[in-house]
Amino acid sequence: MMGEGKENVIAEKSFAFAVRVVQLYKWLKKEKQEYELSKQLLRSGTSVGANIEEAIGGFSKKDFTAKMGIAYKEIRETLYWLRLLKATGILDEKQFQSLYADAEELKKILIAILKSARAN
Repeated sequence: MMGEGKENVIAEKSFAFAVRVVQLYKWLKKEKQEYELSKQLLRSGTSVGANIEEAIGGFSKKDFTAKMGIAYKEIRETLYWLRLLKATGILDEKQFQSLYADAEELKKILIAILKSARAN
């Protein structure tokens, strides 16, 4: 398939990020009784890795680039929900910073992949 073997770093990082998002979602439901915003975070945060996996399995460069583009949009949405959870006092600074830094790293990697894919 299109990206087999090439995109292992982004696949691994996005999977680890999704695990952290799921754990945060479970904690927010249990400890904060927060269901709406955390559900949005769960959807976008886990969608990043799912779209990366689809991109890696893509049959064409166009398919690969389209799915990586969706993953980029999803990580941007995830950053938004994280900022909102912090701004509303649901997440404290420490909880926010760690996950936000990981999301920013994924966003930068996705930008680099998209630039490279579009240039080739």
